[in-house]
Order: sequence, then structure tokens, then C-alpha cells
Amino acid sequence: MFQKTGLPVSSGIAIAKAVILDSEMHQIPKRFISQSLCDSEVDRATYAFEMAIAELLKLETDCQQLKSGEVRDLFSVHRHFLKDQSLRDKVTQRIRQDCVTAEYAVSVEMQLLHQHFSKVPDLYMRERAADISDMEKRLLGHLIDLKKSAIEHVTEEVVIVAKELHPTETAAFDPRFVKGIVCDTGGATGHASIVARAMGIPAVMAVGNLTERIRRGDTLIVDGDNGLVIANPDGETLARFRAIQEKSIAAQVSLAAIEIRPSVTLDGVPISLLANIEFPSDKDAVLEAGAQGVGLFRTEFLYLQSGIEPTEEDHYEAYIQVVKALNGCPVTIRTMDLGADKFTQSHRFLPETNPFLGLRSIRFSFKHRDMFVAQLRAILRVSAIGPVKVMFPLISGVREIQLAKEILASVKNDLDKAGQAYDPQIPVGMMIEVPSAALLSARFAQYVDFFSIGSNDLTQYALAVDRGNAQVADLFSSFDPSVLQLIQMTVAGAATTGIDVSICGEMASEPSFVMLLLGMGIRALSLSPSMISEVRQTVRGVSIVQCQDLVKEVFRMDNAGDIQMYLQQHLQSLTLRDLDQS
Repeated sequence: MFQKTGLPVSSGIAIAKAVILDSEMHQIPKRFISQSLCDSEVDRATYAFEMAIAELLKLETDCQQLKSGEVRDLFSVHRHFLKDQSLRDKVTQRIRQDCVTAEYAVSVEMQLLHQHFSKVPDLYMRERAADISDMEKRLLGHLIDLKKSAIEHVTEEVVIVAKELHPTETAAFDPRFVKGIVCDTGGATGHASIVARAMGIPAVMAVGNLTERIRRGDTLIVDGDNGLVIANPDGETLARFRAIQEKSIAAQVSLAAIEIRPSVTLDGVPISLLANIEFPSDKDAVLEAGAQGVGLFRTEFLYLQSGIEPTEEDHYEAYIQVVKALNGCPVTIRTMDLGADKFTQSHRFLPETNPFLGLRSIRFSFKHRDMFVAQLRAILRVSAIGPVKVMFPLISGVREIQLAKEILASVKNDLDKAGQAYDPQIPVGMMIEVPSAALLSARFAQYVDFFSIGSNDLTQYALAVDRGNAQVADLFSSFDPSVLQLIQMTVAGAATTGIDVSICGEMASEPSFVMLLLGMGIRALSLSPSMISEVRQTVRGVSIVQCQDLVKEVFRMDNAGDIQMYLQQHLQSLTLRDLDQS
């Protein structure tokens, strides 16, 4: 028996035999062809693109049963990406100029894109590199004979073990048989993780070299709540986790009754449960989860789904879908949160030696005001339709929020002159993602109407740890006392002017963390729609007084491991009977 830890990305306990999945891409040899064959190779490439697009459209339709806008839009984004003429033109150009086969041209161009995404400073965007590999494999499947996946023949309960999983591979799993997923690499915001959560399959990513130590048929325990993988457990361990699994299943059954009740603590304190969304169609999941609004509407998809810069109308049409669907519930729209590396068409950039600390997010918006203004105009216009808030990312200094508000005021003035309706009192907020913002939160509170703590980036910047780097990922922990101190400081800063403060990182969806956040004074949580029912259950099973006592105890501790263990043990002490009676 041995165990490894990784990143928990989809909750639940799985116990089954291991199946090793070879998801690695194989090198396509460079084979030259005569000039006379170039036209036929271009035709082959075109055929591959069209077939891949048709497959993705079918997958998009078939996955309706998952009731996940995130998953449906994954396939939609892949389709739009493959329909992009600039990508096809590059493949055609390589075939004709280098006189090479279609499969080689496709492989080279897709690998160049993969390398490009892999170097993006933003972890969320870096994890999109797996999508590029996924699309490459799909295209090559129509050009060469790729080995069929071992999972296609599985008819018994298994745990999938792989170096890396592609998103559409994950979506093809049959949850009747695939009970758990473990990968050497990957992250919580990768699309394979998103799909696993939507399908309800417990999953742990970034476990290191597990594929080198596991053999087909080994018994695996996958703890998707704590990021634990146990291979060939002894009888006592197996019995313990089977008991936990049974308790977890029973708890899920109770969610159906709880999810329609108000999110109020045992001592009567209301807690706002909001949703994080990535695409307009996620509105369906928001409504199904009973969220009280959208706490984070990521807008990056508008810049990534095609090679053309989105217009003001593109922004407006995307936002209005969500605002109308929410029917009076607030929608917080975050302005563009990407790096300069994503804008190589109309906005050239110089390579950066340290892109994590470079031209990205609000800094990029300031440098390219035309793009920024187009987005702000759309946000303001849609605020005339329903309650909308605007939120600026990666604010690190007071002058940045001052400048952002000055630009917003200028856009308002332009709309006034044009007679365009908007909410003149639209709430303005900022993300707390870097230590400087937390340290100066009391000053920032004088300029904004609300804070939203991005716990993932705040942890990364506070601890100087790239959580996407497997070599140091074990050092990344939002349970670290320094991170908790920064959050507490932010809550105190917000209190000086009475503004609202919420949290929208992974902390908000971790039940043991939720208790701590409530005790620290957080009264609004923004999380994935799929996690709202579970967090609502936690909220209804605790009192603020209990949570405040937890905070006192936790702030006496010196390391993340002790804090995490203490909170998880306390959460487990909340019995199913207590939760049901809530």
C-alpha cells in the first residue's frame, strides 16, 4: 500500500480497479511529398477539420443530459476554434511551402499553439493547452490510424489513471463504469476537471508520476475531497473509506431537499451564494442551482473563441443573455483578465521575461484603451436592463483603481451625450488578488463599492508558488496562515467603509473553508454552480458563533497542514443528523 496527494478537483470517494490510459500524443514524422500532391493533402486537411467540427457538434448535442453550460460550451469553443480560417490557412501554407503531409502540418501548427498557451502566465489560460492537444488528437484521428483508447472496452467499475486527460476524452467516459479519475498533471480549472465535476466523477489531478507506479488492476481509492490517492489499500483502510463513501452518498441524497431552502446559518445569518460562470449558457446551471446571482462572470471567452477582437456588440449580446435570464438577480461582470500574449493580431507585444508579473489584466486594458472602452460601454449599456456590477481584476495600487474609475466616468459621459441608457449608480468593485491590495484594503475601500477576493491568485502571489508547476505545487495552500491573515485584513478593510466583500476562488467551494470564511466575516460566496448545493448544506449546518470559535483556534496555528486537518476534522464532526435537521 502507498498513497500520494494531489489537487482535489471533483469531490467524492471512488474505490475501483485501475485502468491506465495512454493519452500522450505521439510524434508525427516529417514526410515530404511532391509538389503535385500538395492539393490533395490540403483536401485531406480540410476533410479532417470538417469531420472534427461535425463530431464536436454531435458531442455538444449529446452532452445536454449533463445540464452543464460549461461542458456544452467547451465543445462549442473547440468548434469555433477549428472553424477559424487563420488556423486552416497556416496548415495550408505549411503543406504548400514545405511540401509535407497534412498530418505533419496539422501536428506542427497545433503544437506551436500548445507551446504558446503553455507559456501564458495566467494559470487558468495555461490549462487551456490541454484543449489544444485535444483538438490536435481529434484532427489527427481523421488523418492517420490512432490507437483506440483502452477505456472503450471497459464494462466494469474502474478508476482512470493517465498522465494527462483531454477534455473531450473525459466527456466520453461512461459514469456507470468510470468511478474515479487520477492524472499526473492538470489543475482545478482545466476543462477535463470541469467535465469531471459536471459528470460527478471524483477526481484528483497533479499527483506527479503515479502512472509509473500503478499497474492495470491495482485497487485504488480516490478521495476527491482531500486530494488523496491510495493504491492497494489494506483491509482496515479499505473499510474506512467504504464507510466514508457510504456517508458521502447519503449526504448527496439529502441535498435535493436542502437545495431549495434559504442559505441561512443555524443562528439565522443569511449567506449569499453566488455563481461563477465562464459562458452565457452557464445561466441555465445558475438557475438550476438556485444561486442568488452571478458573483463572477469571466469574459475571456469573447477574446479566445475566434481570431477576431470582439466588438462592443459582441460583448453586449453575451452579457444581456445572462442579465435577462437572471431576472433581477445581480450579475458581476469582470473586465478582461488576460495577458498580452493572447493578442497577437491587432496588438503586438514584446516577449516578457516574467509574464506572471507583466502586462496583463487591468494593466493590459490601460495600455489598449480602445478594447477597454468597448467592453465598458457594453457593460454600462446592459446595466439598463438589470442589476449589473463591474469589477476590475489585478488591482495592485490605488492609482490603478482611480484610473479605472476615471475611464469608466469618461465612458459614462460619452453614453450621456449619445442618449444611451445605463445605470448611473452601477456598483464598481475590484478583485483582491495580490498582497498589496489586501494590505491597502482600507484605502481601496474608499474608492469602490465592493471587494471580491480571488483566493487562488492571492495564494499564488502571497506564497510565490506557481500551482501549475508540479515541482512546487505541494507548497500551494490557501490554508497557509499568511493567506488567511491577508483575507482577514481585507475583511477589516472593507468594514471601515461598510462595503461588501465576497470570495470567488476555490476556497468558496470547499466546505471546511466555508466555516472559516463565515467566522472571518465573509457573508457572500461565489462558486461553481455545481458546488452550490453542497455549500448551502454546510451553511445551514453551522452557526456563526461556531465559526468564530474556529477562527480563534486556527489563528493560533503556524502551518497550513495543521489548519487543514483541524478544519476537516471539525467538518466531519457535523453529523448527517445535524445537517438534515437544519
